[in-house]
Order: sequence, then structure tokens, then C-alpha cells
Amino acid sequence: MWCSSRADVLEFTVDQPKISADVLLSAMEQAIDPMVVIDEHNSIIFFNPAAEKIWGLPREKVMGQNVNCLIPVPDRAQHNEFIDRNRATGIGRIVGTSREVEFQRANGEHVTGELSISRVQLTDTSKIYYIAVMKDVTEQSRQRKILILQNDVLQALASDQTLKEVGDLLCRRVDRFVPDGMAALMLIDRSHQLQVLASPGMPTRFRTALDSIVITDEQLAELGQDPTGSNAVVWSSYQSVARSLGLERCCSATIISRTGQMMGIFAIYMRGDDTAREWPERVVSTCVPFCALAIEQNETRLHIAKLSNFDRLTGLLNRTSLHNIIDRLILRGGDSRFSLFMVDIDRFRDINDALGHVNADRFLIEIGRRIRSQVTDDCIVSRSGGDEFIIVIPDCSHEKAEQFAEGLINTIGKPLQVGENTLSISCCVGICTFPENGPDSETLLSLADVAAHQAKEDGRGVYRFAGHEKNQVAQERLMLGSALRDSLAKGLLKLHYQPQVETMTGGLYGVEALSRWHHPKLGNIYPSRFIAVAEETGQIEAIGRWSLQEACQQMVKWDKAGMHVPTVSVNLSAVHFRNRALPEFISNLLEHHALTPDRLTVEITESVMMDGSGDTEEVLHAIRKLDVGLSMDDFGTGYSSLSRLTRLPLSEIKIDRSFINDFEHDANAQAVTMAVIGIGSRLGLTVVTEGVETVQQHRLLEKLHCDVMQGYLFARPLPPADLENWFRTGQERGSFILPVAGEPGPAGAGVQS
Repeated sequence: MWCSSRADVLEFTVDQPKISADVLLSAMEQAIDPMVVIDEHNSIIFFNPAAEKIWGLPREKVMGQNVNCLIPVPDRAQHNEFIDRNRATGIGRIVGTSREVEFQRANGEHVTGELSISRVQLTDTSKIYYIAVMKDVTEQSRQRKILILQNDVLQALASDQTLKEVGDLLCRRVDRFVPDGMAALMLIDRSHQLQVLASPGMPTRFRTALDSIVITDEQLAELGQDPTGSNAVVWSSYQSVARSLGLERCCSATIISRTGQMMGIFAIYMRGDDTAREWPERVVSTCVPFCALAIEQNETRLHIAKLSNFDRLTGLLNRTSLHNIIDRLILRGGDSRFSLFMVDIDRFRDINDALGHVNADRFLIEIGRRIRSQVTDDCIVSRSGGDEFIIVIPDCSHEKAEQFAEGLINTIGKPLQVGENTLSISCCVGICTFPENGPDSETLLSLADVAAHQAKEDGRGVYRFAGHEKNQVAQERLMLGSALRDSLAKGLLKLHYQPQVETMTGGLYGVEALSRWHHPKLGNIYPSRFIAVAEETGQIEAIGRWSLQEACQQMVKWDKAGMHVPTVSVNLSAVHFRNRALPEFISNLLEHHALTPDRLTVEITESVMMDGSGDTEEVLHAIRKLDVGLSMDDFGTGYSSLSRLTRLPLSEIKIDRSFINDFEHDANAQAVTMAVIGIGSRLGLTVVTEGVETVQQHRLLEKLHCDVMQGYLFARPLPPADLENWFRTGQERGSFILPVAGEPGPAGAGVQS
């Protein structure tokens, strides 16, 4: 405390004093700050009245004593050594600076002071004295500690830490701020039992004693009137146990919610015989509002969690929780088997309209109660919404499922009195089983729903199993959706690329990326089939994002291999263009792969062009502002108007293959194609014709000045490696249009596969 930081030696010249020693001594005596002087033997030779006050020691007790008597006990053993080292070297941590120190008055009260020490070497002598000036900053220090405590707890609450984590943090901070203190946060549960939630320093024996306390109604009433009377609960009854563990006294207060509910008690237990209570009581009063806030926040979080997991009306699990539980049952592996029952109440809409919402709610609550009466504890019951209830029964055989469904229908079908009305009830049940009917919760629930609707079509009060012939198409679609989701996650989808060739030069204009799916069990699945399923199941957006990423990655690979593909076209669904985040996604993707915008073209369908929503138009214009190409696919097959075509920021239109099928012999098809090419040319758009398969088609398109051709005449959609071979061959030939034997022209007649 006395020696510790490097300092310059302060030398006083006393040969010609300007002020007498008596004046100096008198000034030091009357100084408002405590002052202490020690001689070359570390003995106290000056101790002014202000020092007496801050240390709580009379002068006669300290004069002539080693300065260690003023030092905190833990630092006394080495203090003389520190002073001696400073005398010899001038090196220390405190001398010449000021620092904050904590010590105890004679009465045990803890004080914080700002200590500054000067080293004084008398002229013409080797004697070194030290002068210490202490300033009482206890209040400032405490205020700072309270601000630190408040900031730490508020940050913990804002970061969504658990109640236990916030309680532990609060108690650790208080233990640090209150010397010889031990903080504890205790909760009062609904049965009025006390529970020590947080107290890192509390001995196990005392914690066990406190956890056994049950607060009486009388005590609760008293705490409501006087929150500071909590010592009667957490101290008075267990003083003997506490004192046997070195705890001598307690400061506490009741934690009360904004509604007046007793939520807990915050206490500081203290060791030693310090009689000063002002600081611990102040810390307790500071902590109690934060404890209340943390407990209320935790209760709100639990309430939200309950709302998110349970149906508010019936108290049964909701659909989200049901999905999670089913997924856990599936992940158990091994011989995990279960049956899923979907219950659909007949004519519930009529009941709701006739009785009103209040009585309809009572009706649903009773249905939930009847279902629970039919199941055992290992079964899962959920209300998924409306009048649909779902039951999951583990290890349920086909025969047991039939018996349960019949019993369920009979129990639900008993007459029900609601208000003054007696209702005749019936229901239909759809049943599916794992693993026979599906690999995941979504598929199982969807199949059970299909089976329940089939049961409803077949009559009232019946059940049907998934797999019925009438359900086969819907079930196959659901199975395909599940397999598609799994394949997308495992990277089983691939992109093939079909070249687009410039009509007049034979050069490569670009490639169109086309999705291909080969399933290990289902085999090759046509895009027309799985794209429709993707749109129905909501997976089309994920496939579109994957296609964009995969196509950009492939362009980079081709560039590194010395194969320059000018642009790649990627088909996107109408759903994508309602998402305002699409332009930013494309921009980030191009930036990540270091591709210029002209290397990517996004293809839209006429259904997108017909979408009159502001979001769609805004997204289309934002994409074109990036300088990314925008192509109208299958132009001419829909009902789009030419006026709308002029308002969209297109860079390209693609003539549908249906116009080319009998192009050589159909004058009408030629006339329409010529008109589209003319419109595209006048609008400054590149015109691409799809489905070109013969040399004659190519020659006619050449005469009509079509810009770009795409079709089997040049190549089928190819995997990346095969496209590289096709590219190398065309590069060597100087044209990507295969020549016909015996003809000098650029066109070719072969169909490349």
C-alpha cells in the first residue's frame, strides 16, 4: 500500500526555509485529507486528525508503531520488504502515483480511499521518509460499483440468458462488491417453498436447510406488508446453522412483482463482526428490482414457450411440437414403429355456426378430453388446428390400430351436451404407420390427412389406412416431395447444360442450365414431374437458389479450364420474383464468384409477366439494373400482351419449341416466328429459338435472321464434362454447328446425344 510504483525522488531543500516547521506542522494537522508520515524505520511519526477519523484509530495508538498497523491484514507480511526495496532502488508500484485502496476501520467497516505517496529524501542525508495522503472515496467507489452491477445485469437480461445464469452473475458481482459477503437469490414457488436458485459461495449444508423452508400464509402476508421482514424467513430460523459455517448476520428483502406477487428473496449473508449495515442494505435494495425483472422475464419466456408448444384452447401439443416429437421417434432408429391417427370431426363448421365460438370452444375441449381418456401415458395427443386431432401410438400393430380407431370413433361419437343443446357427433379417422408410409413427420401427417379425407368421402364414423387405391396418386406425390427434399439436402440434383449457338456465325452464345434428378431407388425423374412437385411442396425456391449457385460455380470451373462460356441461363419460378431479396442474392452470388453480370441470364415464364403485383415488377427491374440478362422463356404459349412485353426490362425472348415442331411445312408457324423475330429485333431483344432439330429448320431461321438457336441439332443437355468435350471439338472445327457431309455450308443434320 505504501510502496509500489516508480517515482521520482522528491528532494526538499531545508537550508533556507521560507515557512517555519511550526507553520507546516500546523497546516498538516488541520488538513481535511488524512496524512501520515513514516521515518526511515517505517515508524509512524505523524498522524493527523483526519487520519484518525478515516482509520478509526486514536493517534496515541499508532504513533511510533510500524506502518503495517494501517495496512490491510493480507498485505502486512510483505509490506516492509516493499518499502525497503523502494528505498534501495526507487522502484515501486505506488510511490509518485495515486491509486484506490480498500481497508477496514477499527470497527470493521470497509472504506475505500484514494492513496498517494511521496518519497522524501532530506538534504545532505541518506534518510528517506514517506508522506501518504488519503482521500475518502468510499461513496464514489460504491456508486461506480452499483453502476457496473446494473450494466452487467441489464446486458445479461438483454442477451436472453437464463434466470439461473442471470442469478449466478448477480451473486458473483455482489460477492465481489461486498467484502466478506455471500449473496443468494431464492425463489418462492407456487407451493410457497423456498428454493435457492443462485448462490455460488453458499455452503451445501446451509443451502439444504434453506431449500427445506415452506413459507406460511401468515409469513406471506407479513412480507407483503413489510418486504424487509424477510430476515425472519431466511435468517432467524437457521442462525445456528449459519453461524456454525462462519456467517454472522444477514441483509435481505422480498422480491415482489408488479402485480404484488411474492416471487422470491434476495439476501446477503456476511462473515465477521462488522456492524455496519448501510452498504449491504443498499446493495440488496439495488438488486431486488433486477431480480424481479429477471424472474418476470423468465416467466414470460416460459409462457411464450408454452404457447409455442401447446394449443391454447385444449392444452394439447400443437403441430410444431408434434413434428419435433415424431422426428425424435424416427431418429431413434432400430425397430422404431408407431401409428399416427388423424381425427377429423364431421360437420364441425355447422356446430361452430350454430352454437357460436364460445360453445364451439367448449365442444373442442370436451373432444380433447375424450381422446385423452382413450390413450396411455406413452401416447402423444395433439390438436393441429381447427377440428383436427392427432394421436401417435408407439409399437402399434395393424390390428391394434383398427381396435383403437373403432374405440376412438365410438367414444367421440357419444352424445354431448353443450349449453342447452345435445349434439350427435361423428368423426373420421385417417391412419398411417412408420416406417411403411413415410420417412418423415411431414409425409406421415400429409398421408394421414389424405386418408382422413378419404374416410370422410366414404361415410361418417369410419377410418381408412393410408395406401388406399384412391389415395395412391396423392400419396405418390407426397412421397416424391419427401424424396426431393432429401435429395436436395444430399446433393443428388445435378445441372446439365444445353448449348445455344449464334445463327449467323456458328459461335457459342451461351448455355441453358437444366435440372436433372436421378434418385437411387426411384431412378431418373423427369423435370416436368419433379418441378411440379417442388412448386406444390414449396421447395421450388430452394431449387432455384441451388441452380443459381451451381451454375455460377460451374462457370468459374470452366473459366479456370480455359473454356469460355459467354453466359449461362437459369430458369426461375414465379415464386422467386415475389421475393424482394432475390436481386441482392444474385448480386452477392456474382460478387462471391467474381463473375460479371453479363455472364448470367435469368429466365422467366409468361406467368411471371402476367403477374401484376408491384413486388414482381420491382424485382425484375432490380435484376436488370444489375446488368444481369432477363429472358422470356416459352414466348407465345401463354396469354401475355405485347403492351406488357414493352414495359418489362427484358433482354431476350425465347420462341417455344411448339412453333418449330412442324416449322418446315407450316406456313402459319413460319409467319408467327417471323413476327416474333421482328418484334424482338425492333425492341432490341435477342431472339432465341428452342427445339431446333433439323438442318432445314436452321436454314429457315437463318433466312428469318433469328439471333440464336438451341436444340438437339447442336447438342442435348449435357453434363459439364461432356459439354467440355463438345466445346473442344467445336473450337477445333471453328464452328459449333456440325457440317453436313458433301455440303460447304455451316449447318449439320446429325442429332447429337
